[in-house]
Amino acid sequence: MLIARVIGTTVSTIKDETLVGRKLLILRPADIDGVPYGKPYVAVDTLDAGVGDLVLTAHGSSGRQTELTKNRPVDAVIMAVIDHLETNHEVTYRKE
Repeated sequence: MLIARVIGTTVSTIKDETLVGRKLLILRPADIDGVPYGKPYVAVDTLDAGVGDLVLTAHGSSGRQTELTKNRPVDAVIMAVIDHLETNHEVTYRKE
């Protein structure tokens, strides 16, 4: 699992038929403070996350283990929206 920040949305009217009706969001990996870094990537949203949310993502074959992504051409999926992060007994991120 990776922590990521939702930074945008993707609209695709022509796509694999198994992805029709699925929301695709643009993410960037994030550190334990919720600060984005690195290259953006696209993930299938299974939870109605939104821009600005900090999320947990699964990748590769693990990304195809949710009910909505099973047997679909998916490499990354949003599987949790983070409420808060705590490391070393200190809250480093809290959803507003």
